[in-house]
Amino acid sequence: MTTDRRWRDAALAVLGLFLPVACTGCGAADRALCPACRHTLEAAPRRVRLVAGVRLDAAFEYTGLVRTLVLELKLRGRVDLARPLGSRFGTLVRAALAEAPAGTVLLRVPPSRQGARRRGFDPVVLLLARGGVRRPRALVRVRRRAGPGGRGAGGTVLGVASRGGQKERTAVERVEATVGSLRATGVADRDVVVVDDVVTTGVTMAEAVRAVRVGGGRVFRCVAVASVDD
Repeated sequence: MTTDRRWRDAALAVLGLFLPVACTGCGAADRALCPACRHTLEAAPRRVRLVAGVRLDAAFEYTGLVRTLVLELKLRGRVDLARPLGSRFGTLVRAALAEAPAGTVLLRVPPSRQGARRRGFDPVVLLLARGGVRRPRALVRVRRRAGPGGRGAGGTVLGVASRGGQKERTAVERVEATVGSLRATGVADRDVVVVDDVVTTGVTMAEAVRAVRVGGGRVFRCVAVASVDD
């Protein structure tokens, strides 16, 4: 064990006397993530899938310990859990940018307006920062006006988002609520790497890919912290 690591462990032990904390994974005392759970996280496999015909690299599968850490970060504001998740995420993003053509743009999927207000921070920005990646530009969320019958242009049903998150929607509702919700600017004739935190159905990431293509850009790769294994 290095001297720096010993000093850090000693400091955490002292801090734990005043601010008790338990491991998010197993409940062990004095660590937000104990060495055993950290090892489990580091041993977790990466995931690769296709979204809208584009390769998606995910740092983790969205299950077990990873799912718990992500939910604690996003729902409870546990920013102390960002580094163990963000380290591998940042590595994948840097690798994608290194393989992409020179001048590739890094774009992030922005959080929902409700999520941004509730948390007060953008999980993707935080996780990238912990992974050594500077703040990327964001896709723009589009406000759509409902027409007759609550439908927007092209018959898209609006207001579905008010019924809850993606989990509460049917597959059709997820698509209807998402298509046309993002816009990419400044990407004409540019290659793009798109990043997000969690990819489940892939609908949101597919919308990001669509937005980039409509804006005249080419999506080189998508990268996420975690993905549901499909």
